[in-house]
Formats: sequence, structure tokens, C-alpha cells
Amino acid sequence: MNTLLEMRNITKEFPGVKALDKVSMTVSEGEVHAICGENGAGKSTLMKVLSGVHPHGSYEGEIVLDGKEVAFNSIRASEEAGIVIIHQELALIPELSITENLFLGNEVAKGGYIHWPEAKRRARELMEKVGLNEDPDNAIKNIGVGKQQLVEIAKALSKDVRLLILDEPTAALNEQDSEHLLGLIRQLRERGLTCIMISHKLNEIAAIADSVTIIRDGQSIETLKVDDGIDEDRIIRGMVGRELESRYPEHTPKIGETFFEVKDWTVAHPQIPERLVCKKSNFFVRRGEIVGFAGLMGAGRTELARSLFGRSYGTYLSGTITKDGKDLKVTNVADAIDAGIAYLTEDRKVYGLNLLDDIKATVVSADLQRISRAGMVDSRAEYTRAEEYRNSLNIKTPTVHAGVIELSGGNQQKVVLAKWLFTEPDLLILDEPCRGIDVGAKYEIYGIIQSLADQGKGVVVISSELPELLGLSDRIYTICEGAITGVLDREEATQENLMRLMTTTSTSNSTTSRENQ
Repeated sequence: MNTLLEMRNITKEFPGVKALDKVSMTVSEGEVHAICGENGAGKSTLMKVLSGVHPHGSYEGEIVLDGKEVAFNSIRASEEAGIVIIHQELALIPELSITENLFLGNEVAKGGYIHWPEAKRRARELMEKVGLNEDPDNAIKNIGVGKQQLVEIAKALSKDVRLLILDEPTAALNEQDSEHLLGLIRQLRERGLTCIMISHKLNEIAAIADSVTIIRDGQSIETLKVDDGIDEDRIIRGMVGRELESRYPEHTPKIGETFFEVKDWTVAHPQIPERLVCKKSNFFVRRGEIVGFAGLMGAGRTELARSLFGRSYGTYLSGTITKDGKDLKVTNVADAIDAGIAYLTEDRKVYGLNLLDDIKATVVSADLQRISRAGMVDSRAEYTRAEEYRNSLNIKTPTVHAGVIELSGGNQQKVVLAKWLFTEPDLLILDEPCRGIDVGAKYEIYGIIQSLADQGKGVVVISSELPELLGLSDRIYTICEGAITGVLDREEATQENLMRLMTTTSTSNSTTSRENQ
């Protein structure tokens, strides 16, 4: 295959940090080229250099396209050369229609006015190319994340793209949407389109990529050919610089007595009162125990967690929460925090962080009273506590004065975790705690979860990845259509058994009573 792109000795520095240090890579025409590395390795920064987000002159090195050196001073300049990037945070406007989003900034005009019939005709053509069967007048907010990804790809195709960059394209997708998107990428490759894909899902890389470039600590380590028989363990070794004998740290649980129990918890949808998102849910957590929750997308896992965390989702109808033998009256988030409950959201950038804050302000934000005197925040205590968590959680940043927006995904997740650990909770509910982070950072967070359990805390882990639940949990509950349908101990839990319970609508009696465990 002919060489389409070369990046030679790319070096990019931010204040106090060298994000890229003489990184080089070569991409062949018509291939899917994956980029792997731990969070903070420099993957996204490299692609921002390529796509003009970081303009020419802000970095050192050369970009060669079709054998000629190019200098992109803006995103528009790179798009004119046929390079389009789709970021992990989709750049769509929810209130606008699919058609309006497809041609935003590139409107279909005639006589100085938008030609809507022609725009909709072209929109249907583009949607057909990506397999999106929707009304082009439908608002983006009314379609799922998987379909929104297809809109972004269709938008890229409207710009005569030659090189499509996908940054974590399946991070927020369920298994079915992920498979559909990967199938589309294969089709685009067959049509001659070149793709660069950043992903932490190594099984997807092994299934779809032709080549893999590994970046570690801002340096390009090696490029591997998938045809040479590389596997996930080989990629991991390149990413972390050592053999990772197990994806999960060794752990011997120290499980104590039941201290948290939910009975007959029933919650209605916030906009559709007749629809129940939690149906007489019953479960319990013991001290020192890691309890998993498994379910297909839309099963009601997050709805259950958020409704328990101060009724922050849905309309409460009935049910009780008991902690240490006493009924809890938790009617808002402040009540939940005071009761020793913490909830780490599945969407850290929307619900977990204020991206305008620095690290130290974020860490203490959930319980300012702990570091306040006479109603004023003690800035010295704020700094000291933030530094403690920066060190104990190995948050990779030179200073807690840095903005959280500057951190990699894995380090942002650690900051959110630090925020909730600062409240000293007894029960932590972790919703997709490792979504969109690399295998090395996952290993660290798994170790943190296990150490929290060893401190006698109860930990609830919600995850869409069954291997993750199986590797971490002491017991796993399953949810289908808002109902808890079963519970399995570690010894009897398998992917097949979990999937069977995740797809049944009948509730197992064994899940409703602590005495039956």
C-alpha cells in the first residue's frame, strides 16, 4: 500500500509538561491504523496536531501528506486537505435537526438562502451511506449516542474526507451500537477511506485494525502489524512497558455484616409517570464487599443508582433504605452525602466535573464544611487535602492548581473519585468507573476499589463490561427492564449465566431476601 501520511518527530509542549517527544508514525492509504497508549500518553494531542487544533508553529516536527509537507493553521485547513477528526465528545447541537447538524458551517445554499429540499436530499444520501435510518428532520437530542456517532461520520463524508480520525468512537456505545460502528468502519475501508482510530478497547483493535502504533509517556514506542498475529497481551506490554500478568489485582475479600439494604424500591420515569424505571428493587451490601450490577443498556442500572443517591432521578413512589439497621430519609443529594453515600456518575464531564475548576477546588467540592472555618474555605487545608489525594491516587499532574480540563480521561476519573473519597463515605456507588480509560489506569482504579473494600466500605460497581464485573465483584445482581432479576456469587457467575438473567423479565425470589443468600 502507498504511504498517505507521515508524522516525523512531532514535539508538543504545554506549560510544565512535554506532551509529545519526537513522535513519529506512518499511515498507509486505505488502512485502519490504531493508536494505543495509556491515558496521558499523548494520543489525542498527536491527533490534534494532525487536524490543526494545535496549529502549525505551536509544535516541532513535520507532517507529510501524499509526499508533501503540510502546515495546518486551523481545523478548516486540515479539512480542506481531506482530514477530518471526530472527537470523543461529539460536536453536535442537540436542538438542531440531523440535516442542520450535517451541514452546519457548510450550508447548502441557493441565491443566498438555505435550499432545504436539496439539503434534505443530500442528508438522506449521506445517512444511507452510514446505515442511519432516521427522519432527517429529527432533532439530535431524540436519537441515541450510537446514531449520533453515525451523524458525525456522515458529516465527515460530506466534506470529501480522505483520512478520518476517530477518537474513542465506541467508548459510550453499547455492544450492539459498537458492532454496527465497527462494521461501518470496515465498509469505509473497503471503499478506500483511510482511518486512524484511538481506542482503549483492545479487542476491537485486534478485530478491525491493520496496524497499531503504541505511544507511551509522549513517545512513539513501536508500530505493529496485526497480520503478524499480535494479541491484546502484546499490545498491553507495549503500552505499559512490562508484562501485565493479570488485568485485575489479586484480592482476598474481607466481607463483614450487612450494613446497607434496599427494599421494594419503586421509581417512575421523570417525564412518563406510568413507566416504572425501578420495580420493587431489593438488594443489600455487606461491609468490605464489592457488589456488581449487570444489565443491558437501558435496563435501569443508572436509574436505580441515581434514585438512591438523594432521589436525583425519577419520581420516588415507594421503598426503604436501611443503613446500619436504621431507616434513612434521603430526599436530596445533601442528605445522601450526610448519610455516607457517594455516587460516581457514568458521565464524568457532564455530571462529575466542573471543567472550569482546578483540581484542588474539585476535590473538596462535595463537602466544603470539612475545610471551612467560620463559613470561609481554608485555602491551605484545601491545598493540603488535594495534594494528599494527588499522591495517594497517583493523579498525573505537576500541581493541583492545574485545571481538570487539562487532564487525561483516566486522571479526570481519579479526581472525581478523590472528590467522593473526601466525603469519607461508607457506601460508594461507581457507575462505569473505567469507561474510556486505558488498561493501565483501569488496573490502578481496580486496586483503589479493592482497597476501599478492605477498609470496610461497601462498593457498588455498575459496568457494561461483564469481564470487568466478573474480575472485580464478590456478588453480581442483574437488572432487566427496571427489575432485579437475579444475583450470583463470584463462584457461580459466568458471562453466560449473567446474560441469561439480564435478558429475563421474571424476578428470582432468591434476590429479594438477605436470608436466602
